[in-house]
Amino acid sequence: MPLQFNIHYSREQARALLPQIRNWLDKLRGHLAEVAKYEKRLVGLLAPGQDLGGDLVNRWVRAVVAAEQIFGEFSQREIQLKDVDRGLIDFPAVIGGREVFLCWEQDEEDVEYWHDLDTGYAGREPL
Repeated sequence: MPLQFNIHYSREQARALLPQIRNWLDKLRGHLAEVAKYEKRLVGLLAPGQDLGGDLVNRWVRAVVAAEQIFGEFSQREIQLKDVDRGLIDFPAVIGGREVFLCWEQDEEDVEYWHDLDTGYAGREPL
């Protein structure tokens, strides 16, 4: 059976990335909060004939780009960001010859769970 992912993580490799992932999640939440704040202000300016240029749009674009860069960090490593608010992360892995996800949530100290690719959080089992 062909593998879905090109990158697979051992528990130790996933564990080593946790400090960086925590940092990315914190920054991502901040950027997404900025995007939401600017979008709320921009919605009021969407009346016909209004000019949406200027500093507000520039700040919104910078926040969107910063968030996209962090999403890209996850994507290029094939790490699945399942829920930004919870910090729910899946690392592709191979256990017992099967492709699975190592599953981690930000409030957890270590990578302690795994689940099949199609079962999600509800199918988590201890390593």
